[in-house]
This record gives sequence, structure tokens and C-alpha cells, in this order.
Amino acid sequence: MKKLITVLTCLLAMSGAWANDVVAPDVMVRNVTDEVLTIVRQDKDIQNGDSTKTVQLVETKVLPHFDFERMTALAMGKDWRRASPAQKSTLIEEFRTLLVRTYSKALTEYRNRGMTIKLLRMQPDSSDARVRAKVHQPGGKSIQIDYDLETSDHAWKVYDISVDGISLVTNYRSSFGQMVSANGIDGLIKSLHDKNQSRSASAAAKR
Repeated sequence: MKKLITVLTCLLAMSGAWANDVVAPDVMVRNVTDEVLTIVRQDKDIQNGDSTKTVQLVETKVLPHFDFERMTALAMGKDWRRASPAQKSTLIEEFRTLLVRTYSKALTEYRNRGMTIKLLRMQPDSSDARVRAKVHQPGGKSIQIDYDLETSDHAWKVYDISVDGISLVTNYRSSFGQMVSANGIDGLIKSLHDKNQSRSASAAAKR
């Protein structure tokens, strides 16, 4: 999980304004990473652990550029087809909240880390691409983060992330599958909701 937390540093790079033409995914990642990390480095409240401002930054700069419906479907695997429309909607919202709560704290932890970004895979006229980022740790091994993205409506959106070769959605698929097998889809929803509520309460207590 510690490695997965690292992903937010690059994950924040998926935000920013879009031009009429689709910006190359690696260029977009590089440009907006600089913008977001500059905000973090200059905002003393975020550096001092202001969870409200941190979540607001994630909500504003990150979430519009992720395909949470596809991410949730991939994380659910075969169980996604069994879910009702109402269950799917709730699962998407709870999974979205889970990721925000999990990774927002990495903003302050990794604000001073170096990073290189490059386009790893994209065929001409393709709607699918992979961008690789490396987070450089002083005195330690670099962390490799691969983003799988697709483009539609003139925007690239992330649908999976791999940290050192371990897929985010695959990682959650294992635990989600176990919860569904034990308690059904409603049981998974309740587990995610309870976890999100607990983290929200804990964050509020620290203010």
C-alpha cells in the first residue's frame, strides 16, 4: 500500500485545461505535474496536513480526468455484470471516494521528489496509450508507474495504473471478489462505505 500511495504524485498530473485538440498524453502529464506540484509546494496549509484543502485539490485537479466507471468495472471483474444500475452507481462513488481518501495524503510526502515521464505506447490514430513515470527517491530505487489511458471527447482519461508492474484495478479485484463472495455486492458496498466514513471521521478529528 505504501507504494500505491506514491502514485498520487503522478496521478495528480492528469488534470488541467484541455485545448480543442487532444494533447499528447505524455505532454499533458508532464505539464500538469509541474503545475500541481507547484501548488503543493507553495501551499503551507496542504504541507501542514490540511485534509480539506488536499481533498479539494484532488477533486478539482485529478478526478475529472479518470474514468471511474471503467476503473470500477475492471476492479469488480465478472461481478460487475451482476450488479444492478443502482449498485453500479453506488460502487463507482464509493470506489472514487476510497481512492481520494487513500492517496490525498501523498501530496505532502512526495512534493519534493524528482520525476521523469515518457510515452511508452501509443499507435498512430490509437485511442489507447500508456505513459510511464518514474519517481526518483533519494538513496533508493525509483518507483515505476504506468498509466493506461484512453481518449474520447477530446480528452485522455486514466482507466488503470500499475505501480512497479502491479495493476491498481487488479489489486482491488482480488479483495473485492472476496468481499462479494462472502457478503454479496451489497456487502461490498457497505464495507467500502464504512471504510470511507471511518477515514472521513478520522480526518475531521485531526483538524
